[in-house]
Amino acid sequence: TEHKHSSRIKKLILKEIFKWLLEVHGLPDITPLVSSVQETPEPIPTTVKGTIPTWIHGSLLRNGPGKFEFGNQHYNHWFDGMALMHRFQIEDGQVTYRSRFLCSDSYTQNSERNRIIVSEFGTLALPDPCKNFFQRFLSRFEMPKPTDNASVNFVKYKGDYYVSTETNYMHRVDPDTLESKQKVDWSKFIAVNGATAHPHFDPDGTAYNMGNSYRNKGAFYNIIRVPPERDGPEDTLEGAKILCSIAPRDKSKPSYYHSFGMSENYVVFIEQPIKMDLFKIVTGRLRGKSLNEGVYWDPNQETIFHLIDKQTGKEMPVKYYTKALSTFHQINAFEQDGFLMLDMCCSDDGQSINNFLIQNLRQSGEALDEMYNTMSRPFPRRFVLPLNITSETLLEQNLNTRPDSTATAVCRTKNQVLSLYLKDYGGLEFPHINYARYNTKPYRYYYGCGFRHLVGDSLIKMDLESKKFKVWRQPDLYPSEPVFILSPNAVEEDDGVILSVIITPVKDKSTFLLVLDAKTFEELGRAEVPVNIPYGFHGVFNSSA
Repeated sequence: TEHKHSSRIKKLILKEIFKWLLEVHGLPDITPLVSSVQETPEPIPTTVKGTIPTWIHGSLLRNGPGKFEFGNQHYNHWFDGMALMHRFQIEDGQVTYRSRFLCSDSYTQNSERNRIIVSEFGTLALPDPCKNFFQRFLSRFEMPKPTDNASVNFVKYKGDYYVSTETNYMHRVDPDTLESKQKVDWSKFIAVNGATAHPHFDPDGTAYNMGNSYRNKGAFYNIIRVPPERDGPEDTLEGAKILCSIAPRDKSKPSYYHSFGMSENYVVFIEQPIKMDLFKIVTGRLRGKSLNEGVYWDPNQETIFHLIDKQTGKEMPVKYYTKALSTFHQINAFEQDGFLMLDMCCSDDGQSINNFLIQNLRQSGEALDEMYNTMSRPFPRRFVLPLNITSETLLEQNLNTRPDSTATAVCRTKNQVLSLYLKDYGGLEFPHINYARYNTKPYRYYYGCGFRHLVGDSLIKMDLESKKFKVWRQPDLYPSEPVFILSPNAVEEDDGVILSVIITPVKDKSTFLLVLDAKTFEELGRAEVPVNIPYGFHGVFNSSA
């Protein structure tokens, strides 16, 4: 007993030391990074310093919030800002920039009335003051309409580019002009009420995604498959099918998810204990509460990994369990030697989704430091899932026999396997890989943003083989998600460049597109932009080569 008590005290001391080492003080004010800007619909030149490789032909397309108020009404949450699309066109070593607000119904209606008409994730639209009291009272009982403010990512289906969020609406856009072409509703093609902004793709162009459906018997998670072929120029999501439906642990309180994993033969869904209370969400308007008030973290529940066979559409009978964790982005997944290796960015606390309020991001001084230091950090973790589990599998023994892995996988019952993470490499989010060649395959490198602030403040290249990393970081500069571009005649995995948009709250520093050599992680060049750009979320490279 005395030994156990001493061991417990040592663990608590180490935990406090680790917490102290992670604390940051004197964080700079980043208010300008989460403030409204004007759009730049016509392309403008940039000032190139250094060298932009002439073999790069195409455009970096990015998406994120760019307007946080209408009239005297302000959005509460970072995710609520109106979608602002960005395009960095790269040709012959030169770069032009343009941006355009998405002409969504939400943006149009808000602009016409100069007030917030459509509710967003963290902001409830107030009843129209022009209506009488009785009309305003009745409006509380109306079902909230999902927003079409697609501010999260650029995604590609059947050769067309769309901007997407997590509701059932996407917008097809012209990748050259950024003009909105068509509003597309997932629910017109399949029985889902939304889809993620992070689909995965097979080599033939087949797309996979996930979306919830809400039925009389409760919620279900659905795996979606969209074929790569199109029947005509106006074809959008025709042919989309639900590959598999998964029942949540609690059908009235399904898990929130931002993305999912995919290997060559399996879709991997992570059911995490970030929960959505459907009753609170449905009655939110009546109670005067926004949607995010119905999303909560339950640390007492385990995290469950579901594997779905991509060919048969059937869920594997074995489920994999680990401790409570939260994840927004998967890095990669692949099958090797009877195991499925799943790498993703994880946190031990899932409350951060409700911490990204505009008022929190715009704090300064000690209040900003305290906000950051109370948030859990995201770390890369590897999960090793044994695929060959049968009724003969021994209980209570480590099934992970890989010599290069310290993860443990223990069969607790005939239907549950507990997998613990391999190793923490440091705080990192917005991961990206050489997707074209190494998605669903064994790989060595991935890239991401280090988060020593509430937004990314560094770029990191991780080497899984050597367990070493390279960093690009400069004071007062905040990089976006790194995007890997494969070089012509590439042989090695990291033959290429990294593109990242660097923004700053400091007036005498410039916003620019950064180009790094992906192998050495040294700067090749930058293209300085003469306008302000807010901190965004995700993007893709559209090659014109």
